[in-house]
Amino acid sequence: KDLIVRLMEEANEEAEHKGWCDTELSTNEQTRKEKTEAVETLHAEIDELEASIAKLSEDITELTKAVAELDAAMAEATKLRQEEKEKNLQTIKDAQEAQTAVAQALTVLKEFYAKAGEATALLQQQPEAPEIFDSPYKGMQSENGGVVGMLEVIESDFARLEADTKASEASAQKEYDTFMTDSKV
Repeated sequence: KDLIVRLMEEANEEAEHKGWCDTELSTNEQTRKEKTEAVETLHAEIDELEASIAKLSEDITELTKAVAELDAAMAEATKLRQEEKEKNLQTIKDAQEAQTAVAQALTVLKEFYAKAGEATALLQQQPEAPEIFDSPYKGMQSENGGVVGMLEVIESDFARLEADTKASEASAQKEYDTFMTDSKV
């Protein structure tokens, strides 16, 4: 009897131990599944983040290149603008000086033609003047519009050149300012 009781107790203990082992195996299997799923999820997140890092690195490279190109374009635009400004200022100065010179020439010519009408320095004293010389030579007074008129046209051309250059300079400066404002990083 003792033997049977002891065998039954051992069988009960083994059954309890087997139940405990089955429970532990089941728990471990469930834990393993959960941990495996977590690892797979984390690997997927890692892959996703690595792809995102690669894409952002590529974007940074492209944007850095674009910024460098923009900086170069801004530097070139500044250089060209300075050259154009210097040229325009010189053109305006030249046009103003030319207008002054032409105005002085016009004054001299008008004074000359006004005096030429009264001039008698080249009158010749002849006992009998041919019929063709019935009055003293006073220059081509009626023709003076040719030279004076031409100088007046030249003077207006210089004035127009000055005005056009000033307008062009203002327009170019505005375009440059707009470009520089739009190009700021």
